[in-house]
Amino acid sequence: MKIAITGSRGLIGRQATKLLNARGHSLVRLVRQEITDQNEIFWNPDAGTIDSTKLEGIDALIHLAGENVASGRWTESKKAEIRQSRVTGTKLIAEAISQLKTPPKTFIAASAIGFYGNRGEETLTEKSPAGSGFLAEVCQEWEATCQSAANAGIRVCNLRFGVVLSTEGGALAKMLPPFLIGAGGPIGSGKQYMSWVAIDDVAQIILHALVTESLSGPLNVVAPKPVTNADFSTALGKVLHRPAFMPLPDFAARLMFGQMADELLLASAKVEPQKLQESGYKFIYPEIQAALAHVLKKA
Repeated sequence: MKIAITGSRGLIGRQATKLLNARGHSLVRLVRQEITDQNEIFWNPDAGTIDSTKLEGIDALIHLAGENVASGRWTESKKAEIRQSRVTGTKLIAEAISQLKTPPKTFIAASAIGFYGNRGEETLTEKSPAGSGFLAEVCQEWEATCQSAANAGIRVCNLRFGVVLSTEGGALAKMLPPFLIGAGGPIGSGKQYMSWVAIDDVAQIILHALVTESLSGPLNVVAPKPVTNADFSTALGKVLHRPAFMPLPDFAARLMFGQMADELLLASAKVEPQKLQESGYKFIYPEIQAALAHVLKKA
């Protein structure tokens, strides 16, 4: 397949690009800087511009670009950046491909399990309604902007990513330093559920979504066994051979991270990959300790 991709230099994009190239697919990268080779297409979501003529003839588009939600404290300006980078960019691409003479058959667009909000011990599937809060609102808008592509007959998959395990970025990379010096432990009560997925599975799931025509709409990209934050901390401590009993109290998390603490660190989302499993996807790393051991050994 000829596949266009945004966010190819990000954590997920790098892994997906590597796998798709290895499988023999032809990739075209959407980039914001000056074009340096024929396999690049210029776009600028802030300015609302995209060289859509070069998208003619592609079989699929994978949209992974967006501001990192954990890159800084959530000031009002930061939240505006997060919302705009997801909603504006996705809308631009969805409308561009919907207007092509020969639109792609498939549009794979990033989303997040933040869609569900803080739901305690409730088991969540793709059929569960949206939650409340900033992230839930952003995810709803984010996914809604894909509608123009769906209206044009393009198969749309909204990948709701959980906590992606990788030492090259994301939540795990930020957790490692305190754990490595024996100062890691649960956050808050530790009872909140973490729905996680190994980076290796993420890339394979993107490929699976590309080739599985029965899949469309929201898709929970999480391992089948979510764990509590306390269990995650214990597993990480065991893999690193470090103690993991130094908790970060919820009040301290709020002092350090503000609203982001409540919606990212202390919120509970017990999410299941129901549609993935029903479509026949087999997880490479379904267990948290084995996933952590693989990711850390690979590093």
